[in-house]
Amino acid sequence: MTTLHTLETDVLVIGAGGAGMSAAIGAAESGRQVLLADRSLIGRGGATIMAQMTVAVALGEQEPDHWRHHLRDTLAAGRGLCSEPLARILCEEGVDAIRLLNRWGVGWANANGHLTQAHAPGHDRPRCVYVDYLNTGPAIAKTLRNQVARTPQVRRVGDLAVVDLLLHEGRAVGAVALHLTTGEPVLIRAATTVIATGGLTRLYRRNSASLNMGGDGFALALRAGARLLDMEFVQFFPIGHLAPRLVGFDPIMWDPFRYKLGGRLLNRDGEEFMDRYGNGNEAAGYTTTRDAATYAILKEVEAGRGSPAGGAYLSFRHVPESALLEAFGPIIGRLKEAGIDLTQQTIEVSPIAHYHMGGIRVDTSLATDVPGLYAAGEAVGGANGANRLSGNAITEAIAFGLRAGRSAAADVMHAALPSVDVLRAQAAPLLEALSTVEPRADAPPNVAALIEVLQDLMQRHLGPFRTEVGIRQALLDIRALRQRAGTELPGGGPQDPVRLDALDLRNMLLVAESVAHSALARTESRGAHQREDHPGQEDDWTLNQTIAWRDGLWTLATQPVERLADQPETEEVRA
Repeated sequence: MTTLHTLETDVLVIGAGGAGMSAAIGAAESGRQVLLADRSLIGRGGATIMAQMTVAVALGEQEPDHWRHHLRDTLAAGRGLCSEPLARILCEEGVDAIRLLNRWGVGWANANGHLTQAHAPGHDRPRCVYVDYLNTGPAIAKTLRNQVARTPQVRRVGDLAVVDLLLHEGRAVGAVALHLTTGEPVLIRAATTVIATGGLTRLYRRNSASLNMGGDGFALALRAGARLLDMEFVQFFPIGHLAPRLVGFDPIMWDPFRYKLGGRLLNRDGEEFMDRYGNGNEAAGYTTTRDAATYAILKEVEAGRGSPAGGAYLSFRHVPESALLEAFGPIIGRLKEAGIDLTQQTIEVSPIAHYHMGGIRVDTSLATDVPGLYAAGEAVGGANGANRLSGNAITEAIAFGLRAGRSAAADVMHAALPSVDVLRAQAAPLLEALSTVEPRADAPPNVAALIEVLQDLMQRHLGPFRTEVGIRQALLDIRALRQRAGTELPGGGPQDPVRLDALDLRNMLLVAESVAHSALARTESRGAHQREDHPGQEDDWTLNQTIAWRDGLWTLATQPVERLADQPETEEVRA
């Protein structure tokens, strides 16, 4: 075996997007040493930096508001499945988290001494702050990167892909990782660990994800013995860009245009159609939640009334050019350079995999079922129920990240860590496998091609609409892919994409199977989970599902949805 690199820390944070950087800052507040590891450059990967829209938080800068109003809207969007204690943390602690970013200089848009707040779908009032409509995520990521850089207790290590967690007497005590630049294994000894690796939308052919959103954290948690929650709920963003060709823009860029300017969704015949599917208020503004809008668009396509590329038309031709320029001036010019004149032409949009409501089961300290292991951000399941409310993702990432980091730091004192030699012996088979460079002469499987096959079957059988027949076929296909992939790790050595693809496929197959089993078991349609063979929401299914993978076997269970005790509201809250 090549030289083994060993790192030691109090708190290991896996993933350096918004949630991961927030967790590192939260853990470092108490003076704990933190290792912030990411397979990308620190603060340059994940979903936060890609976010171009708004952040939901009850600041009350535009009109009176309270976190309880935000909570009410979050619970309504979640279709009865939100963990109310987790949703409360998101809405209540989100206020301080977003104001903290403001103090750190994120640069929220403001007017007349008050932060500007937009009215996004599913909210009862203007609540969503932004930097500018297409730069919010990058500004937040930069602010957090700067804050991490000012925190001496945080050691940042990029190009480090965590392969598996290490357990000792049932407790998470570190990890084995692969340094992508050198191709060498790394042993990490840590008293506590926070998973902040984001979601799983890379499992789908049409997605808005970065390459490191293939469900890595869920796979790590499963192999460590943690239970996942509500894995069947994958949110499709309804108006992802479809046509004409658009380079250099986020495919979900049209949402701020639509809710600020009232873009109209039209079918092939130029008809507005949202009210056909129970969305009667759509004409008064962009109010339809994402699951309902996705349903309406795909049903129009199914009925033969879709656009040529297989979606719907989004039109701003009714909006005066002066209004377009006032709202999005420089962007309108960039779009014209790209061949899109919003005053003259429509664009085609279609649902795109965007967010995952399910994830790792945690308590209100963000602790998982495995002692010493925590989770944050989109890796957490439960707070958003069956459908995430627009704007909640970054609020969740920052609020949950800070809380998870603080909890992990407080738990360090309870860790009885084994020696590095004991960990090395325990991890020896995996370390040896990662150290081995497999010869290419035996034509190993084309793992990049297998990933594309997996994405296609997930899109086809576990997309917005599902059936028992399709889900069972997906399970058969996933198992066949696992056989084709084999158990060896092809490739190896410095900067080798083949080995990374093989590790990605290993995780993606495991996580895809957890989605399929959960979707098969839930025999109803609710939020982002639509069963064509079980239409309609069933009261008996107002339950959360959990799933675990142990010794190669899956176990499914249900649990009651966590509720908050009734608390009287003040007059101020009712305002």
